[in-house]
Amino acid sequence: MNLNFWLPLFIPSTSLAAGVVIFFLPEQMRLTRSFLNMASAILKIALVVPLIWGVFHQQEYRFVLPLFLEFDLVLEADSLSLLFVTLSSVLWLVTTLYAIGYLEDGFQRSRFFGFFSFCVSATTGIALAGNLFTLLVFYEFLTVTTYPLVTHRGTEEAIQAGRVYLLYTLGAGVVLMVGMIWLSSAVGVADFEAGGIPEITRVTTTAPLNVIFWMLVLGFGVKAALVPFHGWLPVAMVAPAPVSALLHAVAVVKAGVFGIVRVVYDVFGVEAVTAMGVREGLIFFAGATILYGSLRAIFQDDFKRRLAYSTVSQVSYITLGTAIVGPLATIGGIAHLVHQGIMKITMFFCAGNLAEELHFHRISELRGVGRRMPLTMGAFTVAAMGMIGVPPMAGFFSKWFLSLGALEADMPFIIGVLLLSSILNAAYFLPIIYYAWFCEPEHPLPERPATQRWEIHPYLLLPPVFTALVTVLLGLLAAMPLSPLSWARLIMFREYTP
Repeated sequence: MNLNFWLPLFIPSTSLAAGVVIFFLPEQMRLTRSFLNMASAILKIALVVPLIWGVFHQQEYRFVLPLFLEFDLVLEADSLSLLFVTLSSVLWLVTTLYAIGYLEDGFQRSRFFGFFSFCVSATTGIALAGNLFTLLVFYEFLTVTTYPLVTHRGTEEAIQAGRVYLLYTLGAGVVLMVGMIWLSSAVGVADFEAGGIPEITRVTTTAPLNVIFWMLVLGFGVKAALVPFHGWLPVAMVAPAPVSALLHAVAVVKAGVFGIVRVVYDVFGVEAVTAMGVREGLIFFAGATILYGSLRAIFQDDFKRRLAYSTVSQVSYITLGTAIVGPLATIGGIAHLVHQGIMKITMFFCAGNLAEELHFHRISELRGVGRRMPLTMGAFTVAAMGMIGVPPMAGFFSKWFLSLGALEADMPFIIGVLLLSSILNAAYFLPIIYYAWFCEPEHPLPERPATQRWEIHPYLLLPPVFTALVTVLLGLLAAMPLSPLSWARLIMFREYTP
């Protein structure tokens, strides 16, 4: 056993250990708690960097803990897991800085940051899972650790939102577990393998495999907010802004769609999915979710609920690219895993800033707010343009490759879905931008205190400005090595092309 064996375990362990320590810190030890949060986030990134270098140089990183009945806890690194774990690690650092500023005068901060750390530990465990069993373990750990974050405020509305969240996610976990056990009884332990598990192609009847496939997709599709299993997501917006950012950009919805990618490419494989005739159904669910989420977003006046329905729509681009199963569509979908995360976390940071500084929660309240908080609304504008797909923002390249993939797969109707979705994106984002920059406020906006140098606390301002800048750079530098687009291309042609 050497570092290559232990490194995949160390990465989720950093935030796990930090969370345990933070739980026992008294509330008044603010500096110690902030130091532990930031130090563990930086350490996680420091551990991911050599992992990236090693995988790109064909080194193997695999941790195995035998448990029972041949079900092993396996953590390993491949190109796909590295993309997700890098996104999670970087955005955790940014969100941690934001959360420290957001909860500076809050309550139960040690409890909050303890579960916050556990949540990221679960997410990185999902990213590095080497088989379906390990993915399920961390997937359910994520459910348990995000519930206290959703209910953190302790209001009746928060408690009810937590109940809805658990009802959806625990039910999905049961379906996922049954599907995993059924699959294991049919083909053996489901270790992830590029191109799919070879034993699946040897099963003579496809009927049970069809059922198993849809059970796994349902289990992951709840957290991926596929319609009609999306109902928990808008309700969960009662959570504090850092939690909303984490749910939408890093943790829960990304864990769900990442699981779907694994099922299609590393459990069943493209050939089996095509032969079984299930990809058309997955395309239908993804397309319907994209349009439904966009339509619902238009009619939401609550800022965070509009962003929530936008997430319902945008995350399904990843599912759509996976369902098409062509190389170009897969590149677009995997790249959007990163692009959407960065753009959406920017938006939730901005929504949190408006609520924290001006106590604005509704879009109808935002008239003229760009003059009072120009950097915050500038960051939001950049992210919104990226979501719409305006070049050269990162979101444009996701939609471009998805469109090329649709043509490659001889599915031109998908281009219609993408175009209609972009029009709907503009319909619910442009009014926000128009209100903020071009409308006169109905009432005088609260003035900035004389002692406050910036429009809001720097800890709350720097994260959205940084992620908005990254949104632009990921578009301008899309062809550079290690950009999400180049990384997705590497995944496609290294992992999934014979």
